[in-house]
Amino acid sequence: MNKLIQQTKKLFLSAQGGMFSSAMILSFMIIISRVFGFARYRILASYFSKDQLDIFFASFRIPDLVFELLITGAITSSLIPIYIRFSKDEKERANIMSSIFNIILILLIVSICVLLPLISIIVPAITPGFHGEKLRLVILFSQILLIGQLPFLVLGNFFTGMAQAKKQFLVTAIPPIVYNVSIIIATLFFASTLGLYAPIFGVIAGAGLFALIQLPAVIDELKDYRLRIISHLGVKDFFRMMGPRLLTIMVSQIDATIDLTLTTLLGSGAYTIFYFAQHLQLLPVSVIGMSFGQASLPYLSEMIESRKKEDFAHIVTESLLNVLFLTTPIAIYFIFARTPLVRMFFGGEQFDWEATVQTAFLLSYFALSIPLHSIYYLLTRCFYALLDSKTPFVASIIGVVVNTALSLVAILVLHLPVWSLGVSFSLSIGLQVGILFMLLHKKAPFNIVAFIYSFIKIILAAVISAPIPYVLIKLMDNLLLDTTRTINIFLLLVISACTYFLLYLFVSWFIGVRELYIITQLTVKAREFQKKITEMYTSYD
Repeated sequence: MNKLIQQTKKLFLSAQGGMFSSAMILSFMIIISRVFGFARYRILASYFSKDQLDIFFASFRIPDLVFELLITGAITSSLIPIYIRFSKDEKERANIMSSIFNIILILLIVSICVLLPLISIIVPAITPGFHGEKLRLVILFSQILLIGQLPFLVLGNFFTGMAQAKKQFLVTAIPPIVYNVSIIIATLFFASTLGLYAPIFGVIAGAGLFALIQLPAVIDELKDYRLRIISHLGVKDFFRMMGPRLLTIMVSQIDATIDLTLTTLLGSGAYTIFYFAQHLQLLPVSVIGMSFGQASLPYLSEMIESRKKEDFAHIVTESLLNVLFLTTPIAIYFIFARTPLVRMFFGGEQFDWEATVQTAFLLSYFALSIPLHSIYYLLTRCFYALLDSKTPFVASIIGVVVNTALSLVAILVLHLPVWSLGVSFSLSIGLQVGILFMLLHKKAPFNIVAFIYSFIKIILAAVISAPIPYVLIKLMDNLLLDTTRTINIFLLLVISACTYFLLYLFVSWFIGVRELYIITQLTVKAREFQKKITEMYTSYD
């Protein structure tokens, strides 16, 4: 039994051998996490009304703002490259990591102490459409999450950064799953008695487990932890890189807060509709785009450290096209299958047909951004590997200004519905990606003409493959299947998706899309992972 436990521990703490295998493992685990995440949304939509969900989701705005500034701003741009640069000297690295953690801890404590009494002032300002009991609960839940959830998430994500720097991606992919399961269990068992307090307490328990599960991956580093802050080049470089990234995150969080403010002016349930559509759009972005982005940073940093710029440019262009090949058909599918998708993921008892239609319409506009939004994360990691966090910041500023301006005009001047926010987001993310792409080409030149030609072929394959499965959905919806039942909606989606993606593969082969061979790579890597697991259990007597 001990041998089996040791083998399992070895599997989960093992470092991945390459960027593609790391991305594949992250993608697989993110899919599982997202399945539980959308199960969470569906359960919430079954137990709570749109008004109640507005309260629940709006309560995360301020805690999320602090979290994004302290953690996303630090780990994605700074921690991993610094960890890798000083990995040869363990004592020096331990001192640097301790100093960085202690500074972040101080910033966390200060942020909580400053924001806690100010929440009752900030929340009414950013949710002008909320009043009375609705406003009171948003303030209360924001305070609870700030104290109960935030410290655990900061600690857990710091652990994630160190583990991913060591290329231990599997163990860092499990905590988000546990986080979602915790919320689901709390809602199922306690919503009838505690109301909205049930998922809030589930969030806090999930955040605690999020940090606890990753302890085995960083236990060696924690042994060398010191309660002190040293003046070191690595610490200075960390905060030098972190500065522009912090500003980038701050700008994007202001943008997200403006979206919240505008949706509260559109009536009851508008923020829930926006939140659901946005998070459904983020499903393929996180599974493919974010996983490639997270997996790429350690490898790209090593290439830059080894001065392999030609390899860097080659890997980047190949990875960008692979991500586009995987996400472009998903974007098209999300557009023509939008209504059954929303019914499948969010069709709870409290989520009515009007809300479903509005969410589906908004989703189709968000879906336009999926391919470019996915490569955005890989492009930003390229700049972070080059120790340049200023360029993504400038691109982000431009994108956010455009998004905010378009959103304000759409809602306050033209009085358009909530779907207009999806249009403005898609346009702004396209602008950001275009800027990053051209500036990266200057730093690491690659063949732009060949890249665009390949992307056009991918788009053609995705569009040509769409009419048949679209007609199939129309035929199956009520004519062949009773889509008032969830199981039949699921069957409709499975049949139409399989038809569409098989057609996409055939058309890609027919017109010579070279990225088609990523499917072969996926199969090989999946077999390698399966072999590892099989060997682990067959070696156990």
